[in-house]
Amino acid sequence: MSVPPPAGEAREDVGAEQHADAPEDDWAWRRRLRANPTTAKVYRIGVFIAGLLIVVVGLALIPFPGPGWLIVIAGLAIWATEFERAQRVLEFVKKNLRMWEEWVKRQNLFVKGLVGVVGLVFIATVLWLTFHFSGIPGFFPDGLESWMRTTARI
Repeated sequence: MSVPPPAGEAREDVGAEQHADAPEDDWAWRRRLRANPTTAKVYRIGVFIAGLLIVVVGLALIPFPGPGWLIVIAGLAIWATEFERAQRVLEFVKKNLRMWEEWVKRQNLFVKGLVGVVGLVFIATVLWLTFHFSGIPGFFPDGLESWMRTTARI
């Protein structure tokens, strides 16, 4: 674990970044796993499979309302603990999400409202299409089914 330089002093490793594949690791249990080539390989394969499962589930959930993209990003974060390329992709995603957030914050109330309305219309459309093609779950009120039949004729 490195100590930051005192204020005003330049760092020797400016521009260097710690990657998942770097030998420095703050977690003792992971250092122990990496010390043995066999357990290191098994661990990396396990991280890959866990990340893959989470990413696939997230991708399957993207068309539906809910945290599909958040689940994909969580799987990417799992990969980023071991794989440098996944770290770069995760940093790209985080940078662009921050840029989007800052852009929306700078907009006037009308644009913010428009972004919200477009989001709600998108979610409503996905829900309607989901219910139209797969049926309405039983926990919804009975009136929703007759409303769906009415709107399907329009």
